[in-house]
Amino acid sequence: MSATELHPVVEADEWRTAQSQFDTAAEIIKLEPWLREVLREVQREFTCHFPVQMDDHHLRVFTGYRVQHNINRGPAKGGIRYHPDVSLNEVKALAMWMTWKCAVVNIPFGGAKGGIIVNPKELSLNELEHMTRRFATEISILIGADRDIPAPDVNTDGQTMAWIMDTLSMHLGYSVPASVTGKPIEVGGSLGRVEATGRGVTICSMAALEHMNRLPHQTRVSVQGFGNVGSISARLLEEAGCTIVAVSEDYGGIYNPLGLSIKRVQEYRAREKTLRGFPGAQEIGNQDVLTVDCDLLVPAAIGNQLTSRNARDV
Repeated sequence: MSATELHPVVEADEWRTAQSQFDTAAEIIKLEPWLREVLREVQREFTCHFPVQMDDHHLRVFTGYRVQHNINRGPAKGGIRYHPDVSLNEVKALAMWMTWKCAVVNIPFGGAKGGIIVNPKELSLNELEHMTRRFATEISILIGADRDIPAPDVNTDGQTMAWIMDTLSMHLGYSVPASVTGKPIEVGGSLGRVEATGRGVTICSMAALEHMNRLPHQTRVSVQGFGNVGSISARLLEEAGCTIVAVSEDYGGIYNPLGLSIKRVQEYRAREKTLRGFPGAQEIGNQDVLTVDCDLLVPAAIGNQLTSRNARDV
């Protein structure tokens, strides 16, 4: 029986999946039992429930999480996401994966993650700011440049990080720009940070094509997710010579076997706030983008998109 058979991946629960993956790796490298016990669990998990005054003056209570998996290599590092499906187990899994990601490329950080159960599209900018600042206050006992450094993730961006940094700075009485990454250039952010994740996806994609002995101009690409990561990956892959045949967002996608102009798609989505109705393309479901005829699939949406139910069709 192989190591993967000893520890089958469980799709329904991200935390069980992360632990299963760890068990498989630990078995292969013969990790010492005491170290397995330590690394198999998170070091700290923090749950908070906090009230926010909405624009109509009623109070709404939100639930947020911040998890630190391991800080042995340095301060914890990991994003904060806003999504209706955020859960403690998801955040724990993402924190564990951040530990491995930092370690495998020898970056001196540990792994962390955070999130709030919310659909940010239902909130006004004012409500988003109030919620973010209150959450920053709640987790301020955990985060900081030498302890735990948040970053943007799903449905959060540079503005979110600026609110968090400003809130921490007000509490301390002086500016702490190193307390978050991914903030705007004007308040100490880094050039190229917005494109960094999408550029990393593109670099990995080009390496995969090289491994397959396939040239970019021979490659049809389908991209699930058209947020910061997906849209930038699509643009950079198109610039490299690939043909982008499909892209999708939460509520569906568009497909053209002859290729999409990503610049036009980005302009259309910025104007219409949706991909629906994009001229010259067929509308498809969000899951359909995983199974269209292509040479390279980029899953740039939230997790648990590739499962035993659709794997054979991918």
